Formats: sequence, structure tokens, C-alpha cells
Amino acid sequence: MAGKYVAYVSCYTQGSKVGMRVYDVDMEAGKFTEKEQVQISNSSYVTISHNRKVLYSITDQGVEAYNIKKDGTLETISAASINGMRGCYLSTDYRDRFLFVAGYHDGKITVLRLDEDGKIGEITDEVYHKGIGSVADKNFRPHVNCVKMTRDNKYLLAADLGLDHTKVYKVDHAQGKLKMVDIIHAEQYSGPRHIKISKDGQFIYIIHEASNSISVYRYYEDGDNPEFEKIQSVPTLNDYHAGNSAASALNLSNDFKYLVCSSAGDNSVSIFAIDQKSGLLSKLFTLPISGDYPKDAALFPDNKHLVSLNHENNTMTFFAVDLEKHTLVMNTKEIKIQQPNCVVFHKLG
Repeated sequence: MAGKYVAYVSCYTQGSKVGMRVYDVDMEAGKFTEKEQVQISNSSYVTISHNRKVLYSITDQGVEAYNIKKDGTLETISAASINGMRGCYLSTDYRDRFLFVAGYHDGKITVLRLDEDGKIGEITDEVYHKGIGSVADKNFRPHVNCVKMTRDNKYLLAADLGLDHTKVYKVDHAQGKLKMVDIIHAEQYSGPRHIKISKDGQFIYIIHEASNSISVYRYYEDGDNPEFEKIQSVPTLNDYHAGNSAASALNLSNDFKYLVCSSAGDNSVSIFAIDQKSGLLSKLFTLPISGDYPKDAALFPDNKHLVSLNHENNTMTFFAVDLEKHTLVMNTKEIKIQQPNCVVFHKLG
């Protein structure tokens, strides 16, 4: 895993203007060193374009775009409104022509066109989820929590935590419009939260916040129809775990061989090995992260270290990982950071 990396960490900004921080990554020591502070309001989530040139972030005002400079620092290039409440997740299609934003608070998906240089253009579609979930309670209203394209760049998957399902939209790449073509139903009270997709695009992984589980689906097309066949469901927690736990993060390792998830309440992280042929998960371990509410957790690109973003006690904790021995050992002192939300690694050069 040669080469230098930086890490982008987004956070909330109550009483501060710094909503994002850039860190140099020390791969051997498994630690971060702060490099730059970026002024942005309440950066709920960040993502990097597939051409690795532009970083996009949620902000109170909508979305913002940044050129990634050679040293990993950021240069603001554009901003846009999403014509609604603050988003919670964003991603691009695989050709970086559209930006998709998930709206937890208003249950909306917003589609924005992207220019060739990565600047954010006009809104091309707005889709509101409707209905109620398992019971008519505020927690069971539409809450779009994640939007992710299938790797063939045909369908947008939108996980709705309130309605207990993931809607599937066909994307019109000429007009930037969405047309719903399928629904992946989850168990009642499960709360689908985040989606990850295998490198070859055949397997879909959906983590469920309320049921503390990950479902695995085989994805294929039958004619012009997408099919999602459920092949596995695994718990994110040990049998002995804290009450009122809620699954939070879901991340693939850099080589797509491992899946990392974290759980609030239990304040733990779990790592699963992925069978590259079947897509099935095998749990390696579930261990504590020495923090409160690990909102995000990710393996370093070399799979030898792990960082946990502990939202409620304002820290990042760092661990040495041995995936063969199934161990996780704190290896450097924690970093103080206000309400961190997500971390993304980026290789320089």
C-alpha cells in the first residue's frame, strides 16, 4: 500500500466554524496529524468523486464542492442549494455527472447535475418518499439515510430508515431524472441505514440501525429488471452486548476484502471477512472502541490500523489491527475533535 494518504474528517460546528479537517496519515504508526482546517457549517457527510479530483460535502446551505490539491488540501470551487432541509449523505454516479443527496429530515432525494470540472450545477430532480413505516410515529416517517448507485451505473439505491425499505430508482442520465422500479423490503423495525457494494458490483450490503444487522443481497438483471436476492443476514453485535445499541457506520476496506461496522450504545466495532466468490460475510471480531457513539469507523488503507470517530465524547481513537489474530489494540493517543461524523481516506498523487 505504497504512497501517501490524507484523511478528510467531517464534523458538526456548534459554536465553531471548522466543519472539516484534513489530516496527514502516518500509515506505519497508525495515526493522523492535522494539516488543514476547513470552514463549513455542519458537514454531515463527505464523499470523493470517482475520478478522485473533487470532494463534496453536506452543509447547512446545501452542498459544497472542493478541488483536491496535490498535497490533499482543499480549494472551494462551488456551492449549491438542495431546496430543502440539510442532507445527511451524498454520492456521485460512476461517471461523476450527477450528485445525489439523501434527506433524513424531509425524506427527500435531490439530484444535481455536475459540470466536467466537478462544479455543482442545477437541480434535475427532487423525489419525496411518502408513507409511514411500521407504526404511525415520528420515527417511522420517511427518512432517506443513504443514496448509492449500483456499479453498473444504472440504478440508485435509497435506504429509508423510517419506512424500513430501500427504494430502487432507474436513472435517466440524459435528463437526470429518477424512476422507481423496485423496492428492497427489510424486516419491520430494522431501519436500513447505509449501503455498500462489492468491487464487482454483484453484492449489496445494507446495515440496519435498529435491528443491528447487515443484509447481503445478490444483484443481477433479469432482462431490464433489477433483481435483489437476499442471501445472508448477520448480527453486528456479540450475543453479550449493551442494551439500546444502534448500528451506525458501514465501510469497505480499501481492497474490498473486509467490511467494517460500528455500533453506538455497545460502543464497539465489528470486522467481517468477505468471501470474494459468494459475497458472504464471516465475522472476525466485535471489540470496544474506547469512545462513545462510534458514528464512523474505518480501516486504514493497509488494513493494519483502524480509526473510530466517537461522536458523543468528541474524540477519534486509533488501533492496531491484526486481522489474522482477530485483535484490536489502541496504539496511539486519541485526538480531540468536535462531534465527528465521517472519515474518508484519499491517496495523493
